[in-house]
Amino acid sequence: MTPRKLTSPDRVVFEDAGITKGDVAAYYALVARWMLPGVVGRPLSLLRCPDGAGASCFFQKHHADSLGAGVHSITLDEVSGTGEYLYIDNADGLLDLVQMNTLEFHPWGARTSDVEHPDRLVFDLDPDEGIAWSELKSAARDIRDRLAALKLRSWVRLSGGKGLHVVVPVRPKADWAQAKAFCEDFAGQLVTESPKRYVATASKAKREGRIFIDWLRNTRGATSVASWSLRARAGAPVCMPLSWDELAQVRKPGAYDLRKAAKRAESLKQDPWDGFSRVRQTVPSS
Repeated sequence: MTPRKLTSPDRVVFEDAGITKGDVAAYYALVARWMLPGVVGRPLSLLRCPDGAGASCFFQKHHADSLGAGVHSITLDEVSGTGEYLYIDNADGLLDLVQMNTLEFHPWGARTSDVEHPDRLVFDLDPDEGIAWSELKSAARDIRDRLAALKLRSWVRLSGGKGLHVVVPVRPKADWAQAKAFCEDFAGQLVTESPKRYVATASKAKREGRIFIDWLRNTRGATSVASWSLRARAGAPVCMPLSWDELAQVRKPGAYDLRKAAKRAESLKQDPWDGFSRVRQTVPSS
């Protein structure tokens, strides 16, 4: 499975790793089976890098006909007026976007069929410099257990940067305001109970020695990087979904680059997030 038209396949995209545009296309074709459930039928923001990961990249969330026949548009309300947002519904669309130099895929937490009601919540754990990887993993498990006490199952992934995401599937019943209120309250409770461990505000001054719990991904129009997406950073790291048992074995946040992720995709017998889409749980009332 390759883009119907792939221009400049030999152009180097990740210079330090010697990875070409053709390599990127082959990677996304390979992982499409595992990646598509998290991106199809959702408004997407793209990080496009026409001159490679080390050059100027830009985000795009609005549709353009030039993106390819497999990329579709949906009209959504904006703060002022409406906008034509983009989404895909199969691997052809995914690879059309790769042809247009997309490296990163950032979906909404809601589907195009019901954009006003999120079906997943994301807590992005962003550690301050000096926080040990073992401490960050422990914090993710702490959040998992606190969510479980509220009868919410969660899944974990490497962000492709230095952090972790704890992701909670929910039935699309609560609106964005209710989802945001729950996530803000949950993060605030973490800080209240463990103020030396967590912080829930983006202020750099307050984050020293702490883990920032970014709950603001859970607002209308916000996005979070997709599982299996490349990151436009040195070494071609990947946002990698894991089982909770696997997390214990991971020795560093950047454990997967394009090549290691491709090998994982080829050898997987079961989605590490098996069961994620079958969970029937709702956002707790505040």
